[in-house]
Amino acid sequence: MSAIEITLAEGVAAIAPADWNACACPEPGRPVDPFTTHAFLSALERSGSVGPGTGWTPRPMVATRAGQVIAVAPLYLKSHSQGEYVFDHGWAEAWERAGGRYYPKLQCAVPFSPVTGRRLLIRPGHETEGRAALLDGIAQVTEQAGLSSAHITFCPAEEIPAARDRGWLLREGEQFHWTNRGYASFDDFLADLASRKRKAIRKERDRAQGFGGTIRALSGDQIEPRHWDAIWAFYQDTGSRKWGRPYLTRGFFDTLHGMRRDVLLILAERDGEPVAGALNLIGRDTLFGRYWGCLEDHAFLHFELCYHQAVDWAIAHGLSRVEAGAQGEHKLARGYLPVVTHSLHWIPNPSFRRAVSSYLEEERRAVAEEVAALEELGPFRRGG
Repeated sequence: MSAIEITLAEGVAAIAPADWNACACPEPGRPVDPFTTHAFLSALERSGSVGPGTGWTPRPMVATRAGQVIAVAPLYLKSHSQGEYVFDHGWAEAWERAGGRYYPKLQCAVPFSPVTGRRLLIRPGHETEGRAALLDGIAQVTEQAGLSSAHITFCPAEEIPAARDRGWLLREGEQFHWTNRGYASFDDFLADLASRKRKAIRKERDRAQGFGGTIRALSGDQIEPRHWDAIWAFYQDTGSRKWGRPYLTRGFFDTLHGMRRDVLLILAERDGEPVAGALNLIGRDTLFGRYWGCLEDHAFLHFELCYHQAVDWAIAHGLSRVEAGAQGEHKLARGYLPVVTHSLHWIPNPSFRRAVSSYLEEERRAVAEEVAALEELGPFRRGG
């Protein structure tokens, strides 16, 4: 069997879409994960959301055998730790206090998107050797370039065994996801909740929907270019408050219009003009909530657009899960339960590696205890 060749490209846009998507989304029909498609990742590059001046330098890894691409990974050279949602600022400070240089580092991720999904993207039939080639390739590049570390964030459980066998460190965190238990309607979902929680959500929805306008869910050709002006205004408002400066450029949203088949916008409108909205991406089985913003403040409208409307839409379209982004224990009362998220970390320096490994053992225990405690506080009827 011929050897596998590992290369780094200048960007996802430099790789043929057919080669990338044969690994990232080989399934027919709607992609399982719209975030790792060639269209989404190259849109980040073409719009200038990643690239020069952003601290995210695209260096996607490509594994080729006998001229055929068998595996790819969205890999970036990072000069900071922003836009990742798996926080390693403490690691950076510790390493630099010890006289090391933490940045640049390698990051295998979907930029600015704390969504779970495959990061080691393998053409079907090459799973074992493709995954091994990417893991070994990332580790080798990290060491040969003298980098402090490499990180694979929000990866699925299936990618963990091969990585840990090769000495990668496992980190765990938590998010809140909604799971469809075979509901036929939102009322079916509410019937699964404890009475007090059910009444609270109904009251909350009534308040939100009484804001003085209408709420619409738009996808595909229902989305018009003018809607992106509103989404951009919402994104700027939220981004400036949360991050100081929004990560994505205006051009990215224009490019996303070409992917509108995989986009769901939930807009609150007054006199036909959007005053608040939420942007979601649609996967085969999952609705991924990404960005929210508003030009007017109304009680509970955030919860309505980002959580309740997302659940409503997911039930109506037969999706099994809603991921509503990072953090937020307030999601618990609205039917989103804690789940464990995973990331993998390669640290060449033995002393630094031991220190991080010890920290991660304690952190994993703390995460497991917190998830168990939060599950007990969930809104569902006991025995439901």
